[in-house]
Amino acid sequence: MTDIFDDLAAEYRQLDAVLESLTLDQWAHPSAAAGWTVSDVVLHLAQTEEAVTGPSITDATALLPSAETTVDGLADEMVAAERGMPPADLLARWRKSAFATPDALRAHPPGTRLSWVRTPLSPRTLATTRIAEHWAHALDITVPLGIVYPDTARLRHVAWLAHRTLPYAFAVAGLPDAPVFCDLTAPDGTRWTFGDPDAPNRITGLASEFCRVGARRLTPEQTGLTAEGPRAADALRAVRNYAA
Repeated sequence: MTDIFDDLAAEYRQLDAVLESLTLDQWAHPSAAAGWTVSDVVLHLAQTEEAVTGPSITDATALLPSAETTVDGLADEMVAAERGMPPADLLARWRKSAFATPDALRAHPPGTRLSWVRTPLSPRTLATTRIAEHWAHALDITVPLGIVYPDTARLRHVAWLAHRTLPYAFAVAGLPDAPVFCDLTAPDGTRWTFGDPDAPNRITGLASEFCRVGARRLTPEQTGLTAEGPRAADALRAVRNYAA
């Protein structure tokens, strides 16, 4: 894969071009994230980016206060506490933290573990989660507004994350782990594979659809993805590229 930090910066630039073009009415428009406007989505992204570049990131702790606290619940509380910022100020706030993130993550020494939601992550893995989150929330913004947000080769990072965290996804779903091979078609038509080709379970299809299922923006039934093997359908239902 290409450099994760360069790709993270590119993902931010693609979203920034969209945000810069929005009218005041579009900022107030309902997003595809339930209960949130477009402004709310950008506020959430700004808040989480500030955690990445904040001083406590090197504490190597979990950010959630308890096992009972959900990511969505905490995000709703944080957005509700700061909702109402003017769009120009909100865009400037997101830019300040987002544009600093790639270099900040790149600067951490090898072996560093950084505080994040459920467990500390390496800088590269945290950068991957930031691509996944910004890409998914970009869809929440652009799809309801009818704005094109092209899929790119950066989805390889998102697909890798979804496959890599399948053991976590199975655990969240209350299911035993199982080996899964993913054979996916990239946006440019090339082939991306993840896992052991001899695994008894196989998922094939478009990488863009696999990533959207992992982001819970599509259900497996809304895609052309195929699941072969005794546990492949379970994997497709459980897969997620963000923490619960």
